[in-house]
Amino acid sequence: MTTSPLVVKAAAAMTGEIARLTRDNGKSVEIDPVQVLDRSDSLPLREPGLVSPNGSCRLIEARDGWIAVNLPRPDDAELVPAWTFGEMEEDPWAAIAKAAGSETTRDFIARGAELGLAVAQLGEIKASSWRALSLRSALARPAPVKTRLKVVDLSTLWAGPLCGGILAAAGHDVVKAESRTRPDPVASATPLLDRRLNGAKRRMGIDFDRSGLMDLLAGCDILITSARPRAFEALDVTPDRLFAANPALIWVAVTGHGWSGEAAFRTGFGDDAAVAGGLVDWQGGLPRFAGDAVADPLTGLAAAIAAIEAAQAGGGRMIDAALSRTAAGVAALR
Repeated sequence: MTTSPLVVKAAAAMTGEIARLTRDNGKSVEIDPVQVLDRSDSLPLREPGLVSPNGSCRLIEARDGWIAVNLPRPDDAELVPAWTFGEMEEDPWAAIAKAAGSETTRDFIARGAELGLAVAQLGEIKASSWRALSLRSALARPAPVKTRLKVVDLSTLWAGPLCGGILAAAGHDVVKAESRTRPDPVASATPLLDRRLNGAKRRMGIDFDRSGLMDLLAGCDILITSARPRAFEALDVTPDRLFAANPALIWVAVTGHGWSGEAAFRTGFGDDAAVAGGLVDWQGGLPRFAGDAVADPLTGLAAAIAAIEAAQAGGGRMIDAALSRTAAGVAALR
């Protein structure tokens, strides 16, 4: 399967930086920049075009621009009639393509996002760098630098687990904590990928409630998450609370569109987030996906770099690793 040379170039720069940073800490992590982008041993993938390699996301020409629509979850297609103001059809893509020309792209995307669908306009996010935002907590109190860190990985899918896998490869103690009722689907859907991402971690099932999470995070040096802010707000497990309890904490928050701001509520996955960042190839005047969900592995690499740098500085950081912003930073390398 073809991946854009720009994406491979960016991955090579990131993996080179990871090797340098971890070498300074005593255990160099060498990552193949092509292999880290590749899930072809785990999924049947097609060549990227107007349809993503995994088949769940499509580029659709709307009234005033191109949009990406991702329907990876079983319930997503059921939301399409509410989005398009139409009847349930056998082919939801036909309904989306028809409705996309009836109103402004911005309004169409906004309504889909409110329903929880992963939708984005091509190039809507701009960034000058692929680096994750590293924000110093107002409660930060840096701790002495440790050679072996306790990492709790609550993330699922690809980007967050890749970050945790890199930290495990660097010699840190990484616990992959999963909901007993909703474990990471990667384990059952793509076991080979799961082994690469999570094989070096200790796994445990937990109940996702406030007391259980607070107990788990006691003494944690790095926390990796991939849920949106409102999920933690509902549990009252907020940055202020966690940094008050542990001022040297490093919280790596992987999201589709960022931890703060108007887009923080939006759903985002690797393919649609890449499109949001303008990370596509153009062929014959038409956009094409730049590879397989490329915003995911690129963000996992960027998040790992930010986490390692924060640890070397003593912690007390919130790492805001947004898929769409990472993609936009890579697109800006053109």
